[in-house]
Amino acid sequence: MNGETAMAETTELNTAKEDWTKEDVLGLLDCMRSIVPSNDVLKFKTTESHMDWNKVTFAHYTGEMCKRKWSEISHEVRKFRTLSELILDVQENVKNPYKGKKLKNHPDFPKKPLTPYFRFFMEKRAKYAKLHPEMSNLDLTKILSKKYKELPEKKKMKYIQEFQKEKEDFEQNMARFREDHPDLLESVKRTDAPEKPKTPQQLWYLHEKKAFMKLHPKATMKDVKEALGKQWSQLSDKKRLKWIGKSLEQRELYEDAMRDYVLRHPEQSISLDDLTKNTLTKAERQLKDKFDGRPTKPPPNGYSLYCAELMSNMKDIPSTERMVLCSKQWKMLSQKEKDAYQKRCEQKKKEYEINLHRFLLSLPEHEQQRVLSEEKMIGIHKKSKQPEAECS
Repeated sequence: MNGETAMAETTELNTAKEDWTKEDVLGLLDCMRSIVPSNDVLKFKTTESHMDWNKVTFAHYTGEMCKRKWSEISHEVRKFRTLSELILDVQENVKNPYKGKKLKNHPDFPKKPLTPYFRFFMEKRAKYAKLHPEMSNLDLTKILSKKYKELPEKKKMKYIQEFQKEKEDFEQNMARFREDHPDLLESVKRTDAPEKPKTPQQLWYLHEKKAFMKLHPKATMKDVKEALGKQWSQLSDKKRLKWIGKSLEQRELYEDAMRDYVLRHPEQSISLDDLTKNTLTKAERQLKDKFDGRPTKPPPNGYSLYCAELMSNMKDIPSTERMVLCSKQWKMLSQKEKDAYQKRCEQKKKEYEINLHRFLLSLPEHEQQRVLSEEKMIGIHKKSKQPEAECS
């Protein structure tokens, strides 16, 4: 009896000792990280098999207890990683058990509204199942789907309106959930890879969104996007340039960080050529270039120069009519007047080449190539002093 009692007491004591708290589990993971090799690139099972669990011991937990707990908690996360990365995943899982696919299990996560069809389906399913007990679920679904499609618009509107009302409530609740739990909405695949740069509009939107939500607390996400989208389209060039500059700064920092990341992770075979995607639209890039001193390309010949000047005073006339008028007016000019326009065109081209060359010298090499490619004049910086072929 005494032996059995002693054994029971020992088991009870071990159970009490292994009553791990969240802080204890995080402590275990920190101990494990400290002894994992810094050049850890092997499969996690290989590194784990060489783990000296006696070096992981802490507080009253033995090496065997630590090993057993690790086996239990690492079961919850994906395994096709190195041990260092796997420990990070487990840490995230312990800190945020609702992250990723388990997010919808969070007690505060708002329930998505049922679609109009599904409302109709749930309302009528029991009745049709009772009338046709011999039917399978698939057959019932087909019948109810057909019934819903045949429903008059007036009756269908009832389900649509119920859905729209609940959808607005869901969007408001989801916005609050994002504010209350921003950490839960981060990507589940957390790595040390730098965050991708944002576009000027994205940066501006994030800056303005909080202020808008404070002024309009009942606004849905659709309302916010539409209102801020309209504001962005009406933003002055001066204000837009501010966010263009911020976006380019982010992109530069991102590229520097990614170069470092690629050197630290040769196993991922990442090409830096894939990481230099522009964050600016064509219009934003043109605005930035103009602000930086990029010259405007002149018309290709005297006739085009004449039309450009004439059309600047014809803004109220449709474009097709303007071209007809320009053509007629040009034909009425004397040869001497036409030659004068051609001469002015040639002069503008020479000035343009000089100014473009000066602008190119102010840019880094990769930006020079971009500008030259856009201009379709790749050789111009090498032949900036050579005259162009005569305009026709």
